[in-house]
Amino acid sequence: MTIKKINASDTWPIRQLVMWPDKPIEFVKITGEEKANHYGLYVEDQLVSVISCFESDGEIQFRKFATLIEKQNRGLGTYLLSYIINEAKSRNIKKIWCNARKGKTGYYEKFGMTNTCHEFSKEGIHYVVMEIQFA
Repeated sequence: MTIKKINASDTWPIRQLVMWPDKPIEFVKITGEEKANHYGLYVEDQLVSVISCFESDGEIQFRKFATLIEKQNRGLGTYLLSYIINEAKSRNIKKIWCNARKGKTGYYEKFGMTNTCHEFSKEGIHYVVMEIQFA
């Protein structure tokens, strides 16, 4: 496994396939993502998991975290997210957070993230803000 910084456009096909397969690829593009850091996890030269990190005021919000469906439940996404969290800690980031799909909060709790109880819905999906405070 290898983690590399990638271009935003490299993330779009996986984002669409995993998160919004019924939407056009334009739907998974994020305003301002040209300023974000995008990471990809490769297995034998195949991009299998992606995450996009938006940094502001000493905080990182990760968005559009997705692993190909046929590669899920193998620890690949866990490896990628652990990398992002460890990088944030090493850079003295104050907080890392995400808008988690409500049914996935248990996954993020395994990383020490806590439920802020701030919830919202978008496109019929219910989300909750999850975070880790480092300082």
